[in-house]
Amino acid sequence: MKHGKKYTEAAKLVDRATQYEPAEAVALVKKTATAKFDETVEVHIRTGCDGRHAEQQIRGAVVLPNGTGKQVKVLVFAKGDKVAEAEAAGADYVGGDELIPKIQNDGWLDFDVVVATPDMMGVVGRLGKVLGPKGLMPNPKAGTVTMDVTKAVNDIKAGKIEYRLDKANIIHVPVGKVSFDEAKLQENFDALMEAIVKAKPSALKGQYLKSITLSTTMGPGVKVSTAKY
Repeated sequence: MKHGKKYTEAAKLVDRATQYEPAEAVALVKKTATAKFDETVEVHIRTGCDGRHAEQQIRGAVVLPNGTGKQVKVLVFAKGDKVAEAEAAGADYVGGDELIPKIQNDGWLDFDVVVATPDMMGVVGRLGKVLGPKGLMPNPKAGTVTMDVTKAVNDIKAGKIEYRLDKANIIHVPVGKVSFDEAKLQENFDALMEAIVKAKPSALKGQYLKSITLSTTMGPGVKVSTAKY
């Protein structure tokens, strides 16, 4: 893959053989951002888990203390008095059965996170083929299937992110924007790593965290030392 001039210049700042301490990595990743927009800072964690085994799956959520820097649109599937509760909490869209054809047939996906009350999962289940591949299916482990829609919406709006293994057993998550100062990015990174370390499957034998890489949307990867985790 051929990279542009800006990427090549930014990549020179990074020593590929070095595993940087988290604070150094955060400072360096900010320096490598060259795009004209406010790039997202992402963390990529390669684990020693085998996601094909249910007991080695990792899935959960964590509220980043300083948010993600992104305005998140929340869709809530609810009925009865939970509709008003979701609206009061600041959900962008609230509904039930009537949303199924809009999503299934019209391809409406103008939302980032889906929350559902447990009694609506039968309805939401019909959207599995659409929401599943996009990682939008509500899940109790991620706190998105709940009767406490106020807390769910508030947490998401405050900067709650979901993490889980992809097919290659890697976790990819955003921890903020390049415009964040180093201290805020560091706090978000620490909160994420604390949650990931706690989520270690008890069934796992061998090394849990194989590598941690920080990068911006368009920038080169910066390796983070796994020693302290």
